[in-house]
Amino acid sequence: MPAAPVAHPWRRIAALSEADLSATDNHLPALMAAWEDARADLSDRQVEDFNQHLNREWAIETGIIEGLYTLDRGITKTLIERGIEASLIPSSATDKSPHLVVDFLRSHAEAIDWLFDITRLERPLSPSVVCELHALLTRAQEHFEGVDQFGRLNRSKLEHGRYKQLPNNPTRSDGSVHEYCPPMQVGPQMDELIKMHSEHLRREVPASVAAAWLHHRFTQIHPFQDGNGRVARALATLVFIEAGLFPLVVNRDDRPAYIDALEEADAGSLAALIRLFERIEQRWLLRAVSIAREVQQEAHRVDQMVAAIADQFSARHLDLRAELEQVKDTADRLHSLAHDRLVDLKDQLKKAIQASSTKMRIFVDEGRSTDHPKRSWHHYQVIETARHFDYYANFRDHQSWVRLGFNTENGRSEILLSFHAVGYDFRGVVAAAMCFYKRPQSGDDSERLVTGHRSVGTGPFQVNHKEAAESAERRFEAWLEEALLEGLDHWRRGE
Repeated sequence: MPAAPVAHPWRRIAALSEADLSATDNHLPALMAAWEDARADLSDRQVEDFNQHLNREWAIETGIIEGLYTLDRGITKTLIERGIEASLIPSSATDKSPHLVVDFLRSHAEAIDWLFDITRLERPLSPSVVCELHALLTRAQEHFEGVDQFGRLNRSKLEHGRYKQLPNNPTRSDGSVHEYCPPMQVGPQMDELIKMHSEHLRREVPASVAAAWLHHRFTQIHPFQDGNGRVARALATLVFIEAGLFPLVVNRDDRPAYIDALEEADAGSLAALIRLFERIEQRWLLRAVSIAREVQQEAHRVDQMVAAIADQFSARHLDLRAELEQVKDTADRLHSLAHDRLVDLKDQLKKAIQASSTKMRIFVDEGRSTDHPKRSWHHYQVIETARHFDYYANFRDHQSWVRLGFNTENGRSEILLSFHAVGYDFRGVVAAAMCFYKRPQSGDDSERLVTGHRSVGTGPFQVNHKEAAESAERRFEAWLEEALLEGLDHWRRGE
């Protein structure tokens, strides 16, 4: 039987490149500082509830990514909010026994708790730590399925916490093979992985870069017979929580971008994986800052109101005021940049379609933060976009927008870019979010019916009061081009 072609040959793990180091602006620590500021006003119970929800989502989604089990979104939400219990999982909501699913979920949950424990104990990463982590994550998994050298499917006992004894090179749909590290090389390669990672910590490599490198190089080795994906995401999570950031929750919606980013990393570039990890961290930052809204909704007692008023006039609040105004100024600069780009785009589109269409009007307009008659337009569209990305859009402390519109005889389509504060209490984070939608009639009435609303992009752009305006502008320009490309594609396809 002829050997299958090798699509991706195994290579020894490579050091971090300068190109990979430059793939981040390292703005996550400053964003996290905004959460730490908001956290100071929450009770220990509220923070604990948030962390429990985050950890449960991590425990659930890491198995869904691997296809260990399925869980519908409604039951996933119930488990996150109420706890991991078999009684909450109807048989119709999963492809496995609810009790087996819960065994998987609890092993995952215990693993992430263990990651926090070894972080508190300052236990360094080592081969033994990796093996213990694998044993915890796979405790509920007795067997693994593989393909032997003759192409036959077989089922074997999974050795928890032990390196592989047999090759585990998967066969792709086209019949080609993706090679991982040979069993005899696993020990030396894992030692090299730990040594290089320790050097990254010594050099204070940004967490998103160190996490992406560790995740990808670990998957290149694939040291265990099964469970390597779960361990890789747990190792990336360890890097983030050791840096004071959130666990890395790669969910089912992230999976296509995650697979693509890993393939780019196989080809030599970690940039896409770094950016994906940063977007996931930013997503949780938005959720974290936004939970203050829930706290405020619960705070009806007079003593809580008095405390809130006292805080408003405290020295701490006054010290922050100048910094908060600074981020609003940065947001205004980004607004101007976006407006100019949309005007240029409008002119390009007019030239491109003028020969074939004379009945279309393309326009750009805006509502500035100081333009009160128009700044409050589009609340519905912005709220729906923020809800899609799971955060609270605060119009009270900052709001502006700019849009690109297309008027035809049949109606109007619009690409809307909104700038708004994040969280019920403004903590120095402003988001820029884009959406696409239609209106059944043309005209300038901001209250006309909106249909076909679509959030654009993988998440909102964020800027915080600790970031220099020049740095924010560089990041924003790249984000804006990607978002506009997707928004224009929705319009082109008539969606």
